[in-house]
Order: sequence, then C-alpha cells, then structure tokens
Amino acid sequence: MTAHRSRTTRSGRLPALFTGVLVGVSAVGCSPSPADTVPTPPASARLADVGTAGAEGIGDTDFPKDGNGGYDVKHYSLRLDYDPERVHLTGEATIRALALQNLSRFNLDLSGFDVRKVTVDNVEASFDRAGTELIVTPKSLLKNSAEFTVKVDYKGRPQPVRNSSNLGTYGFIPTKDGAFVTCQPNGAKTWFPGNDHPSDKATFDFTISVPRGLTALANGEMEGAPRTEGNKTVFTWRERHPMATYLATMTLGKFETLTGKTKSGIPNIAAVDPAYRDDLQRLHRVNGQITDYWTTVFGPYPFSSTGAVVDDFDAGYALENQTKPMYGGFSPDEGIVAHELAHQWFGNSVSIARWKDLWLNEGFATYSEWLWSEHRGKGTAQELFDSAYKAQDEKSPIWSYPPGKARAKDLFNTSVYVRGAMTLHALRKKVGDRTFFDLLKTWAHDHRYGSVSTEQFIELAERMSSLQLDDLFGEWLYGTRKPKPLTR
Repeated sequence: MTAHRSRTTRSGRLPALFTGVLVGVSAVGCSPSPADTVPTPPASARLADVGTAGAEGIGDTDFPKDGNGGYDVKHYSLRLDYDPERVHLTGEATIRALALQNLSRFNLDLSGFDVRKVTVDNVEASFDRAGTELIVTPKSLLKNSAEFTVKVDYKGRPQPVRNSSNLGTYGFIPTKDGAFVTCQPNGAKTWFPGNDHPSDKATFDFTISVPRGLTALANGEMEGAPRTEGNKTVFTWRERHPMATYLATMTLGKFETLTGKTKSGIPNIAAVDPAYRDDLQRLHRVNGQITDYWTTVFGPYPFSSTGAVVDDFDAGYALENQTKPMYGGFSPDEGIVAHELAHQWFGNSVSIARWKDLWLNEGFATYSEWLWSEHRGKGTAQELFDSAYKAQDEKSPIWSYPPGKARAKDLFNTSVYVRGAMTLHALRKKVGDRTFFDLLKTWAHDHRYGSVSTEQFIELAERMSSLQLDDLFGEWLYGTRKPKPLTR
C-alpha cells in the first residue's frame, strides 16, 4: 500500500488458529476456554463424535477479533449482483473449507447485510449474528480433516469501515458510478463472508452482475467475454492462486481498458476511469516494464497476469490488490507502481501470518522503490537511504516505533515503510549484494503462496550469509532509538 500525498510513501496460516463471537459467549479474548463454551458430553459419547466450536479468532494476538479458528478455507465462489443506484448488493458465497478439528459450529466474518439462508453440505444450518460474526451451527458434526462446503445467501447495503485509525475508509466503498473495493487490513467482511485474515489464503471465483454499460474488475483473469442480457452485464473472473481476503476486489464502474502482454509474455491488464483516459497507454506500458524488471530481481512472476486500475475516487492511497493494484483518485508515478508491483511477490505471494510483521510487506515494497530508482539512474538506494536517515533527527517519532512490531492501531506508520526499507539496506551492506539479492529470490521462491514471519526471514538471512545478525536486526528493526550511521 502507498498513500498518495504528493509523493510521500506510506505505501500462511498461523500455527494456532485466530475473529468472532461464539453463541451465548461475549467477546472477551482470543479464544474462550472449552469449559466456557462446550457442554460436557455424556459419558457414553464416543470421543470421535464430540465436537467443539471453532475459536472466535484466528490467533493473531494484535487483532484478536480477526479471522476464525477451526477450519481452513480452500476456495471462495462469489456470485454478486450490485446496483449502484440503490447501493444494494445481493450475494451468494459458496465456501469450500477443511475442518481442522471436530467442529460443532464455526464463525464467518461478515459485517452488516441480511443473511437469508445458510447451508452446510447442502443441508440447511442454523445461524446467529454477533457484531461482525456470522455464527453457523451445522445440522451434523463436521469431522476433523473433512472437507465441507458452506453457502451463504445475503443482501443489503454495503458499509465500508470508516474513520479507522489505520486507513480512514476501506472495504466496499460505494462511488458515484459503482464501487472502489480495497480491503486492507480487514475490510473483506464488508462484502462477503469469509475468514478475514491474511494467514488463511484461498483461491477465488467471481461472477459479478452490474448494470449494462459498467465494467466489473476482479482478481485474476476474465473467463470468457462479458455476457449482456437486458439491462445487466455479467463478468466472470478467476484467481487460481491462493489469495488473502484483504487483496480481493470487485471494483466496478465506467472504465476504459487496455489488454496485452509484457515483453516477457505476462498478460497485462490496465483499466482507468474515463477521467484518466489520457494516461491509459502510459500506465499499461510502465506496469509491464516494472513487472518484467522485478522478475529479474525477485524471481518469476508468481501470478498469471499483472495489472493496474485507476478509479476516479479520491481514496488518497493505492492498494496492491492481487494482480490488479488499485490507485484511488490519482495517476501513479513509477515509484508507486514499483511499490505496488513489488507487493505481488512480498505481501501477496509471500504473505504475513500476523499483522505485526507488516514490514515484510511494506519495508520490502518501499525498498523496491529505491531499487527501481537505482535501476533508472535517478538516485541509488544508498543515496535514498542517506537522505531518509539524515531527514530524521534523534527525536523523530520514526525511531521510537520499531518497524518489526507493527501496532494494531497504527499499522501504516512511516516507520514500518521507511525504517523497514532502511533495515533491508543495512542488511544489504552487511552481507553484500550477491548474498542479499540471492536472499530476496530465495525468500520469494521458498515461501511462494505461503505465509511467513520475521523470525523465518532472519533465520534465512543468517543461514545464507553465515553471519550472526542479532545486532543488526535488533538495532534497525526492533530498536527504539536512532541507529548509528552505516559504515561504507
């Protein structure tokens, strides 16, 4: 992610599963004790027939109400019909998941909407609502390791998250001609039910119906041509690679599009609101150039297409939606495009397992801006590091905020971006260019489509460099005072 303020940057699955409120239980922590939530089974009950409720959170201690425990989503199939004039969304979400325990009930994240019906394996299930939790009780016990399918029919007026300390407004945001859909960190629940945490990634299908004359854009590639019947046009998109829920989109409105391929052959899709039509060719060209260049630095492109979308909505930021970064109300310069495309490797393919490690996304993407500048001969990474270091004196807030511990109510702090990038440059100077760039490729390759932690990155850096790096990371990533200048 990047913020658009002139040119200022702001930008897996967890071992123990982590959001939700259980039926009859108040939300007082990550996961209530079994004694508080599960009745004691009769003595005659066989252990294999005993189920417990999935945890109300997925296990992220900094975001205890995000995600849900007890299952792992494998695939979302979303059928969506949006009427911009009425600001009304009708949805049918079919979710294929794997039970990670014997489940007597489980939660899905969903904010607002009228839920009309829920089925589990084609059998109607009972459900309840508690805040942003949809609590589902299937008719029969779901056995550990069994796959199951839950279908949710819902409708209503989407309500984005507003006045957030992290991003202001995000999620499903109605616009004058459609919707701008950017969901970091936990806004997916504002338009479909799911397991809304980046550690539970899944593939997606989207079937989106919109008024004739509008275009619906989603992740991945379009399946066939749009189909128009009467006053409706249906767009079908498919993202075949695992994706975190916050990276999903169904942005729609009036768009002009340009498709083609990068020089290396990667399908390249650019779309702009008519207000930005004069920039469509440039955006398509630059997006292709940067995507191809990153393949030489980070390794093979992890997805089946690259893209860029500019909407005429003054969001004030860009978000790296998988395969289609979104730019809200501005035409991005090369640095911002470089940032969002670097996220396709760092953040999208290699995802964080917990939000406190956000520097693994934003520090890497910010450093990628410096690498692109270096590639273009507009200022080396060293020069940009020096400028950032000198611009902040010892009393600057950037030094009191450790980027390796992103804070729940201040995720997108400048430190996570800039000090995160400075950490990588300090590492590059310490281990040398050859090891550093081999490290980036190895990190992207070894954790492709997975979820990671900072500890894993440090372990890999130490193994590949044969150096002990506690002092370096302790000072740049976890320290609360300005580090000493790097030695040349």
